[in-house]
Amino acid sequence: MSEEAKKLGKNLKRIRTKKGISQGDIVKILDMPKSFVSSIENGKTNPTLSTITKIAKAIGVSVGELMK
Repeated sequence: MSEEAKKLGKNLKRIRTKKGISQGDIVKILDMPKSFVSSIENGKTNPTLSTITKIAKAIGVSVGELMK
């Protein structure tokens, strides 16, 4: 998978754990499979911009913060 997908996954996991948010919390908020969230965190899938925006909102950061 692309370096961007790996970077997104690392940032998502880092921010999520720092804020005490579980994958299950994101799944409940966004109504998406836990396996999909896990795939994003592991850099195995490349989510759409729409999904990235929803995830950023769910964890309380900007898209830019999530992608940097």
